[in-house]
Amino acid sequence: ANKAAWRSAIGQASNTEHTTIITHLQEKAWNAVCPLVAKLKRFYEFSLRLENALRSLLEALTSPPYAPMQHLEREQALAKQFAEILHFTLSFDELKMTNPAIQNDFSYYRRTISRNRLNNQQLEAENEVNNEMANRMSLFYAEATPMLKTLSNATTKFVSENKTLPIEDTTDCLSTMACVCRVMLETPEYRCRFTNTDTMLFCMRVMVGVIILYDHVHPVGAFAKTSKIDMKGCIKVLKEQPSNSVEGLLNALRYTTRHLNDDSTSKQIRALLQ
Repeated sequence: ANKAAWRSAIGQASNTEHTTIITHLQEKAWNAVCPLVAKLKRFYEFSLRLENALRSLLEALTSPPYAPMQHLEREQALAKQFAEILHFTLSFDELKMTNPAIQNDFSYYRRTISRNRLNNQQLEAENEVNNEMANRMSLFYAEATPMLKTLSNATTKFVSENKTLPIEDTTDCLSTMACVCRVMLETPEYRCRFTNTDTMLFCMRVMVGVIILYDHVHPVGAFAKTSKIDMKGCIKVLKEQPSNSVEGLLNALRYTTRHLNDDSTSKQIRALLQ
């Protein structure tokens, strides 16, 4: 009804009134979108901090002389922080995937700042998120799962830059965390200790997060028979939960892993994810 009234007003207005109405609506849209863009910038900058934090945690959890399980036992606080980052990452990306307005609003913002007809208020906002920053943010939010993509790239870069560190030290750390989460979720003795569904969701997000990181850095990925992650068990424990709480996680396994469609992936695993 509001759109119809707006179109009617535009149709009946004179040229001067028409320009005034359009300008008013543009200002209203601009004032609404600027705070949202500022928030998107904060999350983008936070992703850069998470990238650095993840690489520091990987270094601490894989450095010799300890094996991955020894690291996780000796440095539980660091392992918990790693898990918290993954939990946030999957939570953020689930919200991003279900809110297409994020990219629509940002596209409107970019179109507006690219015009030459900017008033002082717009120029001030452009200084906050200028064209260069907007371009970087656009690439970030163009990803289906931007936070997870950032962490996957960070893990891959960590492995490539630490050539003296056996890749197994990193992948074994990730597969061990996946195993711990799966056992906690599928074992009634452990699961009954969870006081609320948030704890269950936390474990599921961490499990999916480390699977995806493992799949990005391991030469043959997480789905091959030689993988140290029990993918059948992990997928089954996810599918036992209410679909509304795990569909986003299953989609993350379907669409953000690298090796799901490899020939080495069994038909049974593919069928489980269909």
